[in-house]
Amino acid sequence: SGDWKKDLKSRTEESGWFVGECRDGIRATGIFGYRGLRMSGDWKKQAEADRQEFVQFFQKILQDLTEDGLKHPEVGDAIARMKEVLEYNTPKGKCNRGITVVASWRELLGPEAQKSENLHCALAVGWCIELLQAFFLVADDIMDHSETRRGHPCWYKKEGVGLDAINDAFLLEASLYRLLKKYCRGQPYYLNLLELFLQTSYQTELGQALDLITARPEKIDLSRFSEQRYKAIVKYKTSFYSFYLPVAAAMYMAGIDGDEAHETAKPVLLEMGEFFQIQDDFLDCYGDPSVTGKIGTDIQDNKCSWLVVQALKVATPEQHQILEENYGCRDPAKVCKVKQLYEELGLPAAFKQYEEESYQRLQLLIARHATTLSKGIFVSLAHKIYKRQK
Repeated sequence: SGDWKKDLKSRTEESGWFVGECRDGIRATGIFGYRGLRMSGDWKKQAEADRQEFVQFFQKILQDLTEDGLKHPEVGDAIARMKEVLEYNTPKGKCNRGITVVASWRELLGPEAQKSENLHCALAVGWCIELLQAFFLVADDIMDHSETRRGHPCWYKKEGVGLDAINDAFLLEASLYRLLKKYCRGQPYYLNLLELFLQTSYQTELGQALDLITARPEKIDLSRFSEQRYKAIVKYKTSFYSFYLPVAAAMYMAGIDGDEAHETAKPVLLEMGEFFQIQDDFLDCYGDPSVTGKIGTDIQDNKCSWLVVQALKVATPEQHQILEENYGCRDPAKVCKVKQLYEELGLPAAFKQYEEESYQRLQLLIARHATTLSKGIFVSLAHKIYKRQK
């Protein structure tokens, strides 16, 4: 109604948000956000400066984790191996999770963030999340029989590595707790961070278990691929560690440790995680490997992907039979048949529509829930993932 439109316009303008005019009235446009954080030159410069600062700090992280142990008479060789594992698997990604820690912490803390000792703690915690990510990815690539990661062979695919990569993954996980102890043990938020990392690891591993149970390669059962199961996998396997963990860590470091503040932020961040994973599923099938850095294998691996869940919802009995006969197979011809069916069902167009609608819903969630925290934290995250190509 007209009153609803006036109320929405009033509330969004008061909170620093703006809404686009369309022929069907007032609605959220493709990109809108906090006025102070639109994609201005200053915003981009700050984002690039944050990235450079974060990436450069990795050498300090590497030194902290390996320097003293390389000459150890008993475990020197193992530390040298760990150094190789760290260099190959940790710094080559986009580092968005780690950078989000630093950017969110700066936004929350203000001038206090300029003190070097505080900054080093924030950078180290950011790299702890990147180490957690590396641990998950090394293990996940083995379980999924993946070929490439970030434009290079998966770690376990490197000559001489193989299943030794399992122990290498454990070393990556152990390293993050060594870093937390070194940089944060004397801080009042140390216990909160420790519990946050342990809880998030557990949640992610539950999500991985759901993924593996649902997508057993030896038993193709498409009846398992429900919307409810898909959302559960995404929430636990991706959303908690990719979106809630970085912001929650920054909140604890800024002294925001109340349950209410964390529970208020969580719905927005988990929604972002779902948005991000659905993009990932689409890019697995339709992304350019030279851009994404990996060759998609969701179809071959019998994954409970957003694409197959949507296909099952609209497929005719004949099309459902095509999926039954071809999904979860490594034969390139069968993979091609599944992709052809996706095209027939209009899934690329359905994804584009979902992306627009989800982004709009996300912006409204931010306006509604981001009451105790800076909206800039959420808007900058949304900017990073909207219409991403990798």
